[in-house]
Amino acid sequence: MAREFTSVGVVGLGTMGAGIVEVFARNGIDVVAVEISAAALERGRVTLTGSTDRAVAKGKLAEADRDALLSRVTFQVGLDALHSVDLVIEAVPEHLDLKQRIFAELDRVCKPEAILATNTSSLSVTEISVATTRPNQVIGIHFFNPAPVMKLVEVVRTVVTSADVVADVEALCERLGKVDVTISDRAGFIANALLFGYLNHAVSMFESRYATREDIDAAMKLGCGLPMGPLALMDLIGLDTAYEILDTMYRRGGRDRRHAPVPLIKQMVTAGLLGRKSGRGFYTYERPGSPVVVPDEQTPVASESALADGARAIAKVGVVGSGTMATGIIEVFAKAGYEVVSVTRGAEKSAKVFESVKTSLNKGVVRGKLSEADRDAALGRINWSATLEHLADVDLVVEAVVEELSVKKALFASLDEICKPGVVLATTTSSLPVIDVAMATQRPADVVGLHFFNPAPIMPLVEVVQTIRTSAETTATAKAVCATLGKTGVVCGDRSGFIVNALLFPYLNDAVKMLEASYSTADDIDYAMKLGCGYPMGPFELLDVVGLDVSLAIQRELYLELREPGFAPAPLLEHLVTAGYLGRKSGRGFRDHTRR
Repeated sequence: MAREFTSVGVVGLGTMGAGIVEVFARNGIDVVAVEISAAALERGRVTLTGSTDRAVAKGKLAEADRDALLSRVTFQVGLDALHSVDLVIEAVPEHLDLKQRIFAELDRVCKPEAILATNTSSLSVTEISVATTRPNQVIGIHFFNPAPVMKLVEVVRTVVTSADVVADVEALCERLGKVDVTISDRAGFIANALLFGYLNHAVSMFESRYATREDIDAAMKLGCGLPMGPLALMDLIGLDTAYEILDTMYRRGGRDRRHAPVPLIKQMVTAGLLGRKSGRGFYTYERPGSPVVVPDEQTPVASESALADGARAIAKVGVVGSGTMATGIIEVFAKAGYEVVSVTRGAEKSAKVFESVKTSLNKGVVRGKLSEADRDAALGRINWSATLEHLADVDLVVEAVVEELSVKKALFASLDEICKPGVVLATTTSSLPVIDVAMATQRPADVVGLHFFNPAPIMPLVEVVQTIRTSAETTATAKAVCATLGKTGVVCGDRSGFIVNALLFPYLNDAVKMLEASYSTADDIDYAMKLGCGYPMGPFELLDVVGLDVSLAIQRELYLELREPGFAPAPLLEHLVTAGYLGRKSGRGFRDHTRR
C-alpha cells in the first residue's frame, strides 16, 4: 500500500512554488507554505490568490472550491513550521549551495519518516541528498510551469532513493491527476535535456544573423506546430534561468558543446535583458512581467506594397514535377488565382496529377472550405503539359522533382535556356544546397529556395532560402508570392536544414541517443515532450511518421555540413534503418505499427 500523504510543505513561493501549493490544495491536501521573510511570504500569497481568482473568472474553479482550496494552505516564515508534514518539496532558485543548506536544515526539522523532495530542473538530486542524513528518502519531483495546468511530473530517483519512496511519490502523482515519468538522476532529466539543446541552437542561429527572431519563431510554430517559438520561449523561461540550466547541463552532462550557453545569452543576462520578467529579452514587452510584445528597433516594418520592396509582378507560374509536393503546390497556386503550367514527364503522369488535384479540391468543397465555382475556376487556371518548352512565358518556375542534385542541376540548366529573362527560378529542396542548383544556370541571382511543407495546401509555412548570389529583388518576389498564397514566408540563408530541419532533427537525434543509453523508454520520452513542453507529437511518434530513413539522411547532411560532434547520427537510428525499420511506411520503426 502506498503511503497516504495528509500534509505537505512547500519551500519557496515564487511562480513555481505557489503553483505547486495550488496543485496540492486543489486535491484536498493540507499545505504548509514557507518563505524566508514576511514580505516574500506575502508575495507568494498574492501569487496563489491571483491564480485561483483567474481560475474562478474563467469558470474553471467554483468560488466555494477556491475558498476551500485557500483554507487548506497555512503560510509560515521559516522551515521550523514543517516539523510535522509528510512530504516537503523545495522550489527555491537553482543554486546547489542554497538547496544543500535548505535540505540540511529540513533534515534537522522534519520528522524521521518525512520524504524530502526537490523541484530542481537541472541540478543533481544526488548532490542535494547528501546534505542530509537520509539520502534514501530524498527524491526529485520536477513539476512544469504552470504547475496547476501542466500534466507532466518527472520523478527523479538517485542510486540510493528507496524503492518505497519512489512508489509512494508515483502514487501521489496519480492522486494529483498528473502523468509521471520516473527516471534516474541525470543532467536535464528528459524534457530539459532535449529542450535546451534546441533552444541554445536557436539562439546561435539568431546570434549569427542567419534569420530574424520573428522568422525563427514563426518557422518552428508553423512548421512544427509548437506552442511557442524558441526565442519567445526563452523570454518566458527567463534568460538567467536558461543560462543556469544550460551551464549546469554542460558541466554535468559530459561537456557537450550543444549545451554550452551561446555567448549572447550571458551577454543579455549581464545587461539585464532577462525576458518577460525584466520587460526585455529577445523581444520587448509592454512592461516587466507582461506577455504583450511591443515594437522595438528590430521589429520588421511592412511596406505598403510588395512592389515597393522591389518584388517583380508574378501572374503565370510553372510547376515541374508529379509527386505529392508538386501536386500540392499546383493546387495552392491555382486556388490563389495564378495561371499555372504543370509540367510532368508524360501524359500519363499529367493525368494522375490532374486527378489528385481534382480529388483534393473536391474534398475542400465537401468540407465547406471551397465553393464549387472556386473549385472549377482553380481547375480552369491549370494547363497540363509534358514539355518544358511550355514554360517559356511564365514569370516563376517552382521545381518539385526528385531530391537528387544531378537531376535538379540538369533541370535548372534546361530552364535557363528556355525561360525568359527575369523569371524567378525556385527549388523546393529540403536538404540540398540551393547554390549548387543556382550555379547550373547563367542567372544565379534569379534562383531562390521555396521550401513548402507537406501537405502544401494545409501547411502555412514556406522557407525562402537565399544564396549568396540571390538578388534582393528575387527574395522580395518570393516573399510577396508567399503572402499572396496566404503563407508565411520566412527568410534564411542557404545552409543545411534551413531553419526548421536544422533545429528539429538534432532534437530528434538527441531523443534517440537518450533511448539508446537506456535512460528512459520511448513512451516516457514522448510523454515528457508532449505533456511537459506542449509538443503536438513526441519525438519517436514524429520519427516514425517522417520516416527513419528520411530522418537519418537529413541528420547526416547536417553533420557533414556543420561538423558538430553532437549532430552525428545516433547509431541506433542507423541500425534501425539498416534493418529496414523505417517507421509507419514499413510497418515498424521505434514502434510496431502492424499491431495497431
